[in-house]
Amino acid sequence: MKRFKQNLDGDHLSTHLDLDTRNALRDPDRKSGLSSMKVMGIFVAGLIVFSVLFSVNVVLRDPPSDAVFETSKARVLEVEHRKDSEDQFSESLEVPKDKLLRGLLADGFDEGSCVSRYQSASYRKELPYRPSSYLISKLRSYEALHKRCGPYTESYNKTIEQLKSGYHTGSLDCNYVVWISFSGLGNRILTLASAFLYAVLTNRVLLVDPGVDMVDLFCEPFPEVSWFLPVDFPLKNQFDSLDQKSPHCYGKMLKKNSNFTNSDGSVMPSFVYLHLAHDYDDQDKLFFCSQDQTFLQKIPWLLMKTDNYFVPSLFLIPSFEQELNNLFPRKETAFHFLGRYLFHPTNVVWGLITRYYQAYLEKADERIGIQIRVFDTGTGPFQDVFDQILACAVKENLLPEINRQDFIVSPLGTPKSKAVLMTSLSSGYFEKLRDMYWEHPTVTGEVIGIYQPSHEEYQQTEKLMHNRKAWTEMYLLSLTDVLVTSSWSTFGYVAQSLGGLTPWMLYKPENRTAPDPPCQRAMSMEPCFHAPPFYDCKAKTGVDTGKLVPHVRHCEDMSWGLKLVDS
Repeated sequence: MKRFKQNLDGDHLSTHLDLDTRNALRDPDRKSGLSSMKVMGIFVAGLIVFSVLFSVNVVLRDPPSDAVFETSKARVLEVEHRKDSEDQFSESLEVPKDKLLRGLLADGFDEGSCVSRYQSASYRKELPYRPSSYLISKLRSYEALHKRCGPYTESYNKTIEQLKSGYHTGSLDCNYVVWISFSGLGNRILTLASAFLYAVLTNRVLLVDPGVDMVDLFCEPFPEVSWFLPVDFPLKNQFDSLDQKSPHCYGKMLKKNSNFTNSDGSVMPSFVYLHLAHDYDDQDKLFFCSQDQTFLQKIPWLLMKTDNYFVPSLFLIPSFEQELNNLFPRKETAFHFLGRYLFHPTNVVWGLITRYYQAYLEKADERIGIQIRVFDTGTGPFQDVFDQILACAVKENLLPEINRQDFIVSPLGTPKSKAVLMTSLSSGYFEKLRDMYWEHPTVTGEVIGIYQPSHEEYQQTEKLMHNRKAWTEMYLLSLTDVLVTSSWSTFGYVAQSLGGLTPWMLYKPENRTAPDPPCQRAMSMEPCFHAPPFYDCKAKTGVDTGKLVPHVRHCEDMSWGLKLVDS
């Protein structure tokens, strides 16, 4: 072995190896010429030479690509960027955002056609609420039903033929509820969610009247088949004239004691109009009775016009009770899950949302939403309303007080920043609050930024850009950490429920005087049903429907309204 090492780099290596080999061949029994140590040395040397040659060959043939290092670098930068921009939404950047919302959403959509569907999870905090497995299963079943019975399918076309005839003469594969576009955007969002839940409970297919702007505002929520009513729907030209006086109005038919069927029960009307708007009467309200639901189940087409979030009263219908308990074990999550499932901003609206969020809200340590809706007539801003907003925000420690004595307050360390998003038809409240926090430092040293995306001055229900801005602002409010809303406002209801936020609600001012206390914390994040029925269907007498079950109570902001809570 010593001789081998000494001659490894010399010309004598081959001579010694040949000599030993010849001796071994000449005398096989002579083992001293090639000892075990020599064999081991030759083997190790061979391995070393082979390893060196192999490594050199690999390096020269396929050197490490710069792209590998650039990709690693890009991933690091991506994580750093996400840490900067999404710090408020996730405690662990290693865990990817659940873009399907724990199974609530179906996969398989073209993501580019509706970016918000899967991207919105990156803009929200993880919530403690989890959709029930029963709700997820029910949504998948509904999607299959919608695919089988949606517009222009074989079942749909068959049912349309009966609709044209005016009578329903036999069982059909599919039944429908048609939601007619009606009222302001906040009302439309709440009532569309109500109609969808009713469709799920009654095994019907929901079809949506697109109105003037629904297609522009909302993506399709169901895979493969549209939820929008076709333009050639036979009754479409009657939508504007449908009211309580219409011959197919369910309430009017009950008043006239109409004979819905022949004596043998073979003929039924092909459609019934349900008038569930705020001005509906006692006969219209019988829609919320189990026995009336039994009859309506036989009608293939139900046309619905409403400006009410009527979900709380569905929870009071005995035939729906167990199903609703299974769908929503936590009652106050009803609209939250329905809204997150149904309402995805179109790409044009999502662009408005994300650009504003990234420019003004993203980097703040805390985001505070203040939604202002004033129902008083006259030109605002009103001082009492501003005083009430400020009193609520300061009293509940949402905003700090200002220091009127010093020009500068130097906090220790980096000051905390708060971004306040205000929404109002008027710019006056925003300007007052902005100037106050600009002209004076805060007693806590916090930095307060005040922002308002638009101020349209008055509600313009039929104007497309107005409704784009309204939908944008509702969604932005739902992305805040804490929220202050106005009493009676469906705009605020949508924002709080989509965001899973239990808001502070501003009391409705009386006689231009700020209420004391200025606000209270809501019982739940659920919207309020403003015009519920007060009727006991079994006893056929009036009853306080806010006291029948512990999870349906009267609203904080409207004493006669109903809302879902968790007892």
